[in-house]
Amino acid sequence: MTDAVAPAVTPYLAMHGVSKSYPGVQALSGVDFDVRAGEVHALVGENGAGKSTLVKILAGAIQADSGEIDIEGKPVHLSSPKAAEERGIAVIYQEFNLVPSLNVAENVMLGREPVKGLAVDRPALRAQTLAVLERLGVELPIVAEVRTLAVAQQQMVEIAKALSVNARVIIMDEPSAALTQDEVGRLFEIIRTLTKQGVAVVYISHRMDEIFTIADRITVFRDGRYVETGDAKNYTPDDIIRLMVGRTLDAHFPTLPPDPPRDKPQLSVRGATSPGRIDDVSLDVYPGEILGIAGLVGAGRTSLLRAICGADPLPKGEVRLEGSPLRLRGPHDAIAAGLALVTEDRKSQGLVLGMSVRENVTLPHLELFTHNGRVDRREEISAVAKLAAELRIRTPSIEQLARNLSGGNQQKVVLAKWLLEKAKVICFDEPTRGIDVGAKAEIYELMVGLCRGGASIIMASSELPEVLGMSMRLAVMRQGRIVHVFARGEATQESVIRFATGTAA
Repeated sequence: MTDAVAPAVTPYLAMHGVSKSYPGVQALSGVDFDVRAGEVHALVGENGAGKSTLVKILAGAIQADSGEIDIEGKPVHLSSPKAAEERGIAVIYQEFNLVPSLNVAENVMLGREPVKGLAVDRPALRAQTLAVLERLGVELPIVAEVRTLAVAQQQMVEIAKALSVNARVIIMDEPSAALTQDEVGRLFEIIRTLTKQGVAVVYISHRMDEIFTIADRITVFRDGRYVETGDAKNYTPDDIIRLMVGRTLDAHFPTLPPDPPRDKPQLSVRGATSPGRIDDVSLDVYPGEILGIAGLVGAGRTSLLRAICGADPLPKGEVRLEGSPLRLRGPHDAIAAGLALVTEDRKSQGLVLGMSVRENVTLPHLELFTHNGRVDRREEISAVAKLAAELRIRTPSIEQLARNLSGGNQQKVVLAKWLLEKAKVICFDEPTRGIDVGAKAEIYELMVGLCRGGASIIMASSELPEVLGMSMRLAVMRQGRIVHVFARGEATQESVIRFATGTAA
């Protein structure tokens, strides 16, 4: 827990009865939320619970339909991001709002540069930035372009930006999504520094271990409604999950099917090599099997899956499907053969956000619905509606734009693409990144269902509990190579880490 400043009787910021609706969707319905000076207040809920809408209202990006926002007990109108900033509210989004070609100091003071005459006062710019960084207790190369910094350093730049405008409340949306475990620890040190100075932090995350490490209080939203607020010390992770999903998840992972016969592999990879990415990788995966891939960031997991599925070239090595060699000149060849890749970055690589659910699902398979040169729209709609029902894609209509779906439902749309033509091998890269616990359980059940139907799954994940709980066999990668393969039930978190770090005896 943080060493929080004792809160005042009146919260610094409070929302009362706030509602917001969009066509066909009630995003928020009469919710309450408050933040005290010097605390870390975790805001949790499934995707679609209303967290993002609340953040946008606090940031001044959108306006509530009804309700009231108070700051220090007085009603305010956050009519724009500038108005929110002037009231001491700053938001650090999961996708940073930085200018890559500008340096650290220029990003921190962007729009508030000190001037001398008609020109920017460079010495003052650097001095003011250094003062903010000193307050944070961090060191950054202030004249380096932001594009050259690591993700964790870019996050520090975002936090420094917030402090440079004297933010009293900093909202962090999934701040650890792209950080290593060590970097998360450093982030928590920064948060504790901020709260000791009286700054409030609203922490939004799906990671229960982080919430219970850093939060003082927790508020739960469900389906656009306020559920409960309380001190973190009074809850367990299971309590919070139950409040989030409205039901008890008896097990985080489903029961996996028995190991399949291992006489004829569905997919075989031999000597796969791509300089600087993967090095002489060989593996087999069998019908009805989930093969997990673990490893540290940069170990080559994503590169391996992309090479197998034709998304990246494979200069050396062989991929065989059901015993026949494949010549993969690109993703189209892989799709035609029955290979599918569920990418790590579903928004930029797995979906066309400006297209509807229907269009995204059928995009790789339009030939299935094309007769005499025309797409049979009725047949297409019927097929997608059936899949949407089977996968429980929560959307008002299959004509809803993909960008308007929650993360879990977006992932289901990606999966629906490959179920339409019954892919034989599906490669999942970080299958549940950025989605809530309820949606995770549904994705896991879908994966098990695919296996029971005879599909093969290769799953790369940086979440050790996930890769341990969902793998029948588990391969560990390090520096582009598979260094060990565990049989079912053999792996532990400790043993996986030892092989991933090269410290195994």
